[in-house]
Amino acid sequence: MAIKIGRNDPCWCGSGKKYKVCHEAFDAKIKRYAMVGHQVPNHSMIKTPEQIEGIRAAAKVNVAVLDYVAANIKAGCSTQDIDDWVSSKTAELGGIPAQLNYEGFPKTVCTSINEVICHGIPNKDEILKDGDIINVDCTTIVNGYYADSSRMFMIGDVSPEKRKLVEVTKECVELGLKEVKPWSFLGNMANAVNKHATENGFSVVREIGGHGCGVDFHEDPWVGYYGKPNTQMLLVPGMIFTIEPMVNMGSAKINNNAEDGWRIVTADGKPSAQWEIQVLVTETGNEVISW
Repeated sequence: MAIKIGRNDPCWCGSGKKYKVCHEAFDAKIKRYAMVGHQVPNHSMIKTPEQIEGIRAAAKVNVAVLDYVAANIKAGCSTQDIDDWVSSKTAELGGIPAQLNYEGFPKTVCTSINEVICHGIPNKDEILKDGDIINVDCTTIVNGYYADSSRMFMIGDVSPEKRKLVEVTKECVELGLKEVKPWSFLGNMANAVNKHATENGFSVVREIGGHGCGVDFHEDPWVGYYGKPNTQMLLVPGMIFTIEPMVNMGSAKINNNAEDGWRIVTADGKPSAQWEIQVLVTETGNEVISW
């Protein structure tokens, strides 16, 4: 918000309306929060109506791809099979897999099994077996806009301990989502997520979190899951970010020294789970864009 806009100039949001009747009062409200010490978003974090529609279109493809994975995943599949499904289905629906070649990542999707927290690389020799839990993390580009979400899948007869981990992690996301509302704070969401995880005997990874997403793969703000209510970034209508806590059955400590340079695993070898949704802050609450 460093650029000075005249009251009669076109609004920065692209609506075509004069600034004074569009976002002048909105910007003034944000400024008041900043003046008392709160972290506030800049205009680049606030999506325009045109951008939001583009992100929704990308999300339709992303959700459909994960639905296809859900309909086909089972014991005996390789993680390379999952990568092949994502690649072909994304192309069929007119999208581009954002993960492929992103900072050198060699595949179209992340497949993270059991103790792998995130960034698992699909492999034809990695076969899903009865009792596994797996996170499939998919990001899709459509016409330059990004959608990002992930789901957990329980393969066959999963132990009660793993099932609880998967279910509680999903509950963490749902409880965090309830705290996403305009003129609230990311700390409220973070606190809700962490409180539910720890009350169930689990821990939340600190080093890796969610992020803004839509015009680019990873944008501000960074979204963590440790924090006090009414702290961290102010949430305002038009912000889009992911909620994706990584919840460990044991310690929150991680090991990121994988030979492939990507896989991050739990330091104690115990299972981890993650669900990811992409959320739009609206005038009245929130909208889940991708899941």
